[in-house]
Amino acid sequence: MAGERSDEILVVGGGVVGLTTAVVLAERGERVRLWTREPAEETTSAVAGALWWPYHIEPLALARAWALRSLDVYEESAARPEVTGVRMVEGVLGEADLDGADSWLAGRVPELRAATAEEYGGVGILACLPLIDMPAHLAWLRERFVAAGGVVETRTVSRGFPEADAPVVVNCTGLGARELVPDPSVRPVRGQLVVVENPGISTWLVSGTAGGEMAYFFPQPGRLVLGGTAEDDVWSTEPDPAVAEAIVARCAALRPEIAGARVLAHRVGLRPARDRVRLEAERLPDGRLLVHNYGHGGAGVTVAWGCAEEAAGLVPG
Repeated sequence: MAGERSDEILVVGGGVVGLTTAVVLAERGERVRLWTREPAEETTSAVAGALWWPYHIEPLALARAWALRSLDVYEESAARPEVTGVRMVEGVLGEADLDGADSWLAGRVPELRAATAEEYGGVGILACLPLIDMPAHLAWLRERFVAAGGVVETRTVSRGFPEADAPVVVNCTGLGARELVPDPSVRPVRGQLVVVENPGISTWLVSGTAGGEMAYFFPQPGRLVLGGTAEDDVWSTEPDPAVAEAIVARCAALRPEIAGARVLAHRVGLRPARDRVRLEAERLPDGRLLVHNYGHGGAGVTVAWGCAEEAAGLVPG
């Protein structure tokens, strides 16, 4: 096509999946450009909690394999948390059972054990898992990409990616894929968070309640992130004060000191859910190769490296 740069790969999407995919390709020796609609700190990825855990993603068997590959990378990255934003932090996965559906972790994370009654008032697993400070991590990914020779451009695309002037285009547009592919099976799952001053909590906790609502808190540098919600097909990005109040109340029921913590910010993100992750290549009528890597739901951070490597494998070397 006119203007095509025959030896470059174009990655579209500047969230954690797009950045990670771009890093993998650039460090493989490819010439890569990344187009992003907004800075990384304004993407859905920046809002994430972000605990390594395959949440709200299908197919689960593949998601677990991608997650375990990503775990390898995050464990290595945690050696430099001040640079990468990745720390290994202990916490409790409530309503999880090592003898049940969560037994897949036991062989990979040997220090897993059942939570005691003092640690959690129900069935749960105590685990040391990656907890990622997303603003720091996204900045590090971008720096790593640029250091590998990558170029970041602020650009938008329209349906069918006609502006993408490269023979290989990697679609990491998340929820944007709904209109750009177009793929109406991609839908939002709204998540609302409350960021408060940390009253001295050093461990994380994820809990389900009798009403099916979630409560979780993640200690991040300089703050404690409280959550959360999972509202299917809700597009609003405006924080709801009543929802925020309920989030704080649910978290305070688990750790009373949260009740008096000063609120620093309210955040809303739209998880890009799909019945299953789309990770495949297609040849467009004009000859371009379009590689799809989207639909990761609430687990983009968790599976980013596994999916990035699989997507890179679909690009001719």
